[in-house]
Amino acid sequence: MNEPPHIGHLIKEELDRQGRSVTWFAAQLQCSRQNVYGIFENQWIYTDTLWKICQIMDFDFFELYSNCHQKMKTTSKT
Repeated sequence: MNEPPHIGHLIKEELDRQGRSVTWFAAQLQCSRQNVYGIFENQWIYTDTLWKICQIMDFDFFELYSNCHQKMKTTSKT
């Protein structure tokens, strides 16, 4: 079975792509920069936190999970 995407790494990649700083992101999440670095290291995240991150960054991280699920379904049929 394929592993789900490492959401922390994907959040960091998207933050970099958008040209946003960790300081900006921490302020938006109302947490410390240290907590943000912890998010980047986590392979999973609570859905309510991910929902908030999606809104802050205007990016649908849930779609990444959905795409992974669809790919796994397609791979298992072959």
